[in-house]
Parts: sequence; structure tokens; C-alpha cells
Amino acid sequence: MGKYFLKLPKMGESVAEATLITWLKEVGDNIEADESIVEIATDKVDSDVPSEFSGKLIEKRFNIDDLVKVGEVIAVIETDEVLDEKTEQIEVPNESSKSISEELVLNDSESIIESQGTLEASKLIDKAKSIINTSFSKTKRFYSPLVKSIAKKENLSDVELKTISGTGKDGRVTKKDILKYLSLKSPIVSDSINSSQKPFSEDVGSKGQLIEMSRMGKLIANHMVESKKISAHVQSFVEVDVTNLWEWRENIKESFFNQTQEKLTFTPLFMLAVIKALRDFPILNSSLQGESILQKRDINIGMATSLSDGNLIVPVIKNADHLNLIGLTKAVNDLSYRARNNQLLPEEVQNGTYTVTNVGNFGSIMGTPIINQPQVGILAIGVIRKMPSVIETSKGDYIGIRKKLILSHTYDHRIINGAIGGQFAKNIANYLEEWDLNFSF
Repeated sequence: MGKYFLKLPKMGESVAEATLITWLKEVGDNIEADESIVEIATDKVDSDVPSEFSGKLIEKRFNIDDLVKVGEVIAVIETDEVLDEKTEQIEVPNESSKSISEELVLNDSESIIESQGTLEASKLIDKAKSIINTSFSKTKRFYSPLVKSIAKKENLSDVELKTISGTGKDGRVTKKDILKYLSLKSPIVSDSINSSQKPFSEDVGSKGQLIEMSRMGKLIANHMVESKKISAHVQSFVEVDVTNLWEWRENIKESFFNQTQEKLTFTPLFMLAVIKALRDFPILNSSLQGESILQKRDINIGMATSLSDGNLIVPVIKNADHLNLIGLTKAVNDLSYRARNNQLLPEEVQNGTYTVTNVGNFGSIMGTPIINQPQVGILAIGVIRKMPSVIETSKGDYIGIRKKLILSHTYDHRIINGAIGGQFAKNIANYLEEWDLNFSF
């Protein structure tokens, strides 16, 4: 018998702690390898912490809503494996850990090098590696009972199960891996797996239904209220003619996809204009610290992304000004996909310097978004509509059909006055209206 000390893993360079939000197992429960024990939250990102080994949960060291620092022991699991409390590594080779077995062989080989000579020892190391690789190549792929249960419930064949990429220890398929596979295979994934974690709803008779806010919903609500308390919100609105931009995208989107395997949406095109405007007005790429203004060197664009449960998350494209159109498109598509599939890392929703939200995706003409603290500005992009428009020419004016949208710029009036806030939005509009039809990606 041994004890496995489950610690809060490192979740990014800037993440030092997390909040424990749910215990998925109780003391006395049996644990399978790769089975999740606890759910934790960092700002807006929720994730679970699995056990690397099978055993029994014998101790909880934190309660719900406690703050846990990276590296602290969350729980203790009694296991048949021989474990070391300090290193949490198996002390003897076993079938479930190729990397540990290899490390032990190589460590022993170092002493051989000292005593028997480099050439002989090197041969022994190569032979040991060969034995390890052969041994593990013949080992049948491990699936935890939880994964097997889900596979059986969803009628997955053994052949299909083997095609799923595993992110667990030694490439094991975890609960998240199989749920991700099922979500891509079919829009409907069994809700019974997580039904116990859903917010409660209560029938209050003729008054209606009382529904508890989700944890993320509570965080967003508090964040929005605090932002309104902190910043003096003011808005500027600009109408933009994006006819040229629309036509350019229509002409090249097929070749763009063939070359990059990425779908070109309007979002990265808008971001190119925002980045140029931030270079024109670097004060918008700032935050207020006391009575000083911290003007950021890095341009990290947050992109508000709606989730299927109605909540919102803001993944961040770091150093967006260093990316070309292809790079921005890949970043936008990747972050959007992983945001909607709950796969973002904590550091991917941090350190934004300016935020863009495309309210036009939902048919909104314009919006007045709330500033994402500690930033000082946020841009809302309205829906593109066909509009009658007065077109000026050297031969006179005439009425034509143009594609237009409205930009809504919200900024912190404590440090951004109306002239700068309005001109920033106008510069974005100019970059979009003057889009080069010969622009090459």
C-alpha cells in the first residue's frame, strides 16, 4: 500500500492559485486512473484535476470555495502502487509508466558509466531503451472504467475507441477526451454524465421558476458591476462602408481556405484594422494604475466569445500585432473552437490589453459593451447590412446599395476624452473602408 498526494498542477506561468469549486469524489470512494477528483476554477476557466493512479480517496485537504496554491496537496489517495511522497513517482517499474521505467534504467546506467566505461554503458542504455520500447509497444491500451462506461453507453466500437487521441498519462484517453470526440461526432452528447453538476432549478408555483446562476454567470455579473463602478463609461459610434472589404473576402475566401485550411471570417479582418488604430492611438492600449497610466508595449486582443450556455468568455490573442492575416485567422478560429469546447488554458484568458466583441453575429445593429477591466476600451462591431447610400462622384451624387455596419466604441472617460475615443473609432472605420481590393494574404 502507498499514498498518492494529488497536487494542484501548474496551469500557466501567471497562474498561482485556483478556487476549489466541486468535489467529484467523497472520502472512501474508489478512484480509477485518469478519473477526475475535483473541479477547480481560475478566473473564467473551469477545469478538473484527475488522479494518475487507481486507489481510494482517504483524505480531503480543502473545502469548496477554498483557494489552493499551485503545488499544494488537494487530496490523498491510498493506492497499491509504491509511491514517494516528495516526488510522487513510482519507485519500481510498472506497466503503466514508460517514462518512469525509462528514467530508472537511465539513472542506474549513470553509475555503470562511472564503473565500467562509457562505451559498454552506452550499449547497455541502448539495450535498455529497446527493451522498454518493445515492452510498451506490446502493452494493450488502457481505458479506465469511466471511459469504458461512456464508450459502451454511446455504442463506440473498440476500433473507434482506438482512434481517440488521449491527453492523459502515457496517452491514456480521459473523460474529457472521449466527450470531446463525441461532441465532434454528434451535436448531442449524453447530459447524464454531468447532470449532478448543473445549477439547480426550483418551481415556485405561479411565480415561475427559480434558477440558480452558474458559477461563471456569477463571476461575469460581478465583473460587469465592478467595471461600471470603476470606469466612467462613454461611447462613440461610427458608420462604416465595408462594401470593398465584403467583395474582397468573397473573391478570395475559397483560395484562402485551399491554401491555409482555415475559414476566413470577418473577425480577423476587423482585428487588422483595430491593431493599426491601436498603433495610431497607443493610449487605448493602456490601463490606469492609481494616478498613473500604464501604456502597454504588447498588443493582446481579447475576443469576446459566446458559449452554448449563454455565458461569455474572452480568450486573448497575445502579441496580435506580430501576426499577419493568416496568423490572426488561425488564432481566432483556434481560440473560438476551444472556448466553445471548454478547452482553454487559464493563461489564454489573461493579460488582454484591448477587447473586440462582434455583436453583429447575433443580428445586433450596434451595442454599448462594458469595459473589460483593467482595460480602457472595448469595440462592438454591428451586423453588416445592405443600406441605401448617397454616393459622391465627380459627375454628381446618386443613390446606391452599399454594405454597412456600425462601430460602437466604449472607453474610459477618466483618461480617454471624446476626441481621442471618437477618432480611434474613425481610424478603424477608415482602414476598413479603404480596404485594398488587391490586398494579398
